Amino acid sequence: MEELARKAGITVRTLRFYRERGLLPPPRRQGRIAWYDDHHLARLRTISALLERGHTLTGIADLAKAFESGRDVGEVLGLGEPTEETPVRLTPQELADRFAGEATPENLATALDLGYLATDGDEIVHVSRRLLEVSAALVRLGIPLSSVLDAGRRIRGHADALADLFVEILRTHAPEGAADRLRPLARSVVEAELSMALDRRLRAEPDGGPGPA
Repeated sequence: MEELARKAGITVRTLRFYRERGLLPPPRRQGRIAWYDDHHLARLRTISALLERGHTLTGIADLAKAFESGRDVGEVLGLGEPTEETPVRLTPQELADRFAGEATPENLATALDLGYLATDGDEIVHVSRRLLEVSAALVRLGIPLSSVLDAGRRIRGHADALADLFVEILRTHAPEGAADRLRPLARSVVEAELSMALDRRLRAEPDGGPGPA
């Protein structure tokens, strides 16, 4: 316990407090020896990063307890129903492998704050397989994960505005029971408009876009 507290930069008293609040899973025991591992250290660093961003211990504890009680991932993250996104479970090492050194405590805390990630015991849950794969692909192209997450935060604001627009159209003009048909139609409109907007922006670049240095 003393070694774990020292590596996490906290006191043993704080560590015990986190254990009592249910924020940290119990250690693996062999006789009278308690073994803590990298998962415990990652959890402590995540807690510290979330606290620095203004989250409360109560809120963090509620999230941990919700997972332990078996509540649905979408419910815990406040997504509601329905949702087409498929959550993905990863070990910390699998997450680190996908993002090639970009899975820092700071980026992890940002992803938790955005609701992209949550912890479930020794596993990490990403709320959307599509977002996970796209984010990893952008990082492989050389874009820092911090920039990807910042873009995600900005895109969410635009996405919320688009959702409000389509829901308003649905409530004003569509017949009852048309909500299920709205989702694929709205997605097609947004994808087409975004594709055309990208074409316009890229055509506006000299020689069709930035060339090699």
